[in-house]
Amino acid sequence: MRSSGDGTVAGGPYPQQGSAADHTIRQPVHPVVPDGVTAVDDIGYRGPTACAAAGITYRQLDYWARTGLVEPSVRPAYGSGTQRLYSFRDVVLLKIVKRFLDTGVALQNIRSTVQHLRARGFQDLERMTLMSDGATVYECSSPDEVVKLLQGGQGVFGIAVGVVWRDVDAALSQLHGERVDTGETLVGDNPADELARRRNRAG
Repeated sequence: MRSSGDGTVAGGPYPQQGSAADHTIRQPVHPVVPDGVTAVDDIGYRGPTACAAAGITYRQLDYWARTGLVEPSVRPAYGSGTQRLYSFRDVVLLKIVKRFLDTGVALQNIRSTVQHLRARGFQDLERMTLMSDGATVYECSSPDEVVKLLQGGQGVFGIAVGVVWRDVDAALSQLHGERVDTGETLVGDNPADELARRRNRAG
């Protein structure tokens, strides 16, 4: 995938999915699912939790939601008093957007990349690397494609999506989630939280 300067996604020299022969077989990435929850899609994360895991401010989160860059796929905000609820994949997108912004990629190109990733369904994350020269975003699905891109002088920096996925998984495992079906709060495995609970019991 090549995200061109006008914000459209065009077919580039690097296919969206390479052949299986080009890929190194790796273990798939599976987010941690708390006991009693059947799938990662059954968990939602409120705005402050999504911000903490993605490393962004609430102002950024709010702006990106209102402008449609990264909208919460579990539950949008319906006026005052309602809380946005983000999915695990939404938080991965938030972190990817943050990394691209930090390296100076134009928001228009980031928007095209987000749309492409959503449409693609996050398949083959272990093999996906997003490369950019600051003006264009390329998707590489094999090491050979990364090398060709660098040799062509087009890739200045890259984001390994599988690494971002793992970082978000590790962060969210220590934060609180919410069951989509019941609204029950799922307490993360945070040592500081456990210490607080012990102090409360002792007091």
